[in-house]
Amino acid sequence: MKTEDLAAYAGELGLDETRLIREVTSSVYALRIREDFKSGVRGGVNGTPTFFINGERYDGPRDVGHFLEALSKQTVEK
Repeated sequence: MKTEDLAAYAGELGLDETRLIREVTSSVYALRIREDFKSGVRGGVNGTPTFFINGERYDGPRDVGHFLEALSKQTVEK
């Protein structure tokens, strides 16, 4: 993605384009991103998207029906 594209998306969202570009190019959030990544790995995340229901990783089918079923099951068990 080009910097100009990122700035345009930021503008469409009403964000401060200059600040966003400055922070992205200066890697101001690199440490936080690295920490979040490591936390995900420790939590069993091995790709995206990864879904958790009540703190447990969900590996079932990814359609609304199955999600609702898994949510209902977790609610009954808790």
